[in-house]
Amino acid sequence: MLDDTHRIIIIGGGPAGYEAAITGAKYGAEITLIEEQGPGGSSVLLDCVPSKSFIAGSNIRTDFRRAEDMGLSDQLSRVQLSLPALNNRVETLAAEQSADVRRGLENIGVRIIDGRGRFAEDQSGMDNSAHRVIVTHRDGREESLEADLILLATGATPRVLPSAKPDGERILSWQQVYSLTEEPEHLIVVGSGVTGAEFVSAFAEMGVKVTMVASRDRILPHDDADAADVLEQVLAGRGVELEKNCRVEAVKRTEDGGVIVETQDGREIRGSHVIMSIGSIPNTKDLGLEHVGVKTAKSGHIHVDRVSRTNVSGIYAAGDCSDLFPLASVAAMQGRIAMYHFLGEGVSPLRLKTVATAVFTRPEIAAVGFTQAEAEAAGPGVRSVMMPLNTNPRAKMRSLNFGFVKLFCRDTSGRVIGGVVVAPTASELILPIAVAVANNLTVKQLAESFAVYPSLSGTITEAARRLISRDDLE
Repeated sequence: MLDDTHRIIIIGGGPAGYEAAITGAKYGAEITLIEEQGPGGSSVLLDCVPSKSFIAGSNIRTDFRRAEDMGLSDQLSRVQLSLPALNNRVETLAAEQSADVRRGLENIGVRIIDGRGRFAEDQSGMDNSAHRVIVTHRDGREESLEADLILLATGATPRVLPSAKPDGERILSWQQVYSLTEEPEHLIVVGSGVTGAEFVSAFAEMGVKVTMVASRDRILPHDDADAADVLEQVLAGRGVELEKNCRVEAVKRTEDGGVIVETQDGREIRGSHVIMSIGSIPNTKDLGLEHVGVKTAKSGHIHVDRVSRTNVSGIYAAGDCSDLFPLASVAAMQGRIAMYHFLGEGVSPLRLKTVATAVFTRPEIAAVGFTQAEAEAAGPGVRSVMMPLNTNPRAKMRSLNFGFVKLFCRDTSGRVIGGVVVAPTASELILPIAVAVANNLTVKQLAESFAVYPSLSGTITEAARRLISRDDLE
């Protein structure tokens, strides 16, 4: 066990911060976690937990819409959701999750400070890699703390276009959606990335008229093109209008209480509300990084290696404030890795190719490992297969008309190197492929794993069987 004189300060209480605290506490370290918004940080209170709760609520109407196929009254398809009630549930769940995180940390002896932390300008007298941090408590009181390890896990906030500043009423950031008290008459979503696509899908499910403004020629430009095409088809079927190759110049309130989105090519898109989903910026500006010499990218993200180290001894960074993958699951892993590495435990560096991602639209899109573009670039060195879900018996039972499983493997070894799933529960179905990628399993091993019949996961094992070559059987 670690000597309990080791002092660790974690600035930021999101997934990176609280997972690091849990890990460090197991080794007897003295841990102080500083968080301004509340345990769980933005991820729990404003981002991941609220957005996925919101999406889960809106998706209920999808099941009602299929009521007639299942032999039930078609009146169910006309059931209306109450937006205030849904948002109240979202905020309640987020607060409960934050409270759960707080209780869990306090139970293992973590000191939680509600406030902000920054590096002290005066770092004199520090031994070896120790550093001094100034904490500003919520009541304004300041406290000076010293630690052997500082983990920066301050996350990020929505990027704001100066000519389209959110006002929390008609022009919203993606963190302000839960303050809506009435259903938008015509919602415009600016941004075609993951967050934008998720809100477009959710509001379209609720029956809201939605226009999506994409800066490129398709939605989800960084995701699998086949998956994005399926989602575009589904959204179009639900009445979503897509404005492509459209860069926003400004967003303004109109005299009649609506909004107008002005584009650089002269287009004007009118609606009742607009959600700005144009990326995020790291919360690193007021951390006093210059006092200790921590290097950042031009974007403000903190440079880290694959064990979460910055360029300064004793200072680590994890999560959206760092320059790696901005995902809650990656943030949590970075936080754990930072603790293990600092405490001298055996740890494997983060392998980005084993990170599974998901887009919580309807249907969901999940992927891991090699992309289609990388597989095509590898040429004959990679085998691939794509199987539609509409031939799967479980999919037929559930009246699922869209979706597929795509799998990639090495030609010579049959080793699984990637996959894509488009399905209502793709975020769950991607796990066996992620396990295969992380553990260098072959398509033969995946194919020989038993899938329940009938199940959507059966298409994964079937795809693996389709990829088996004669060499794999020898």
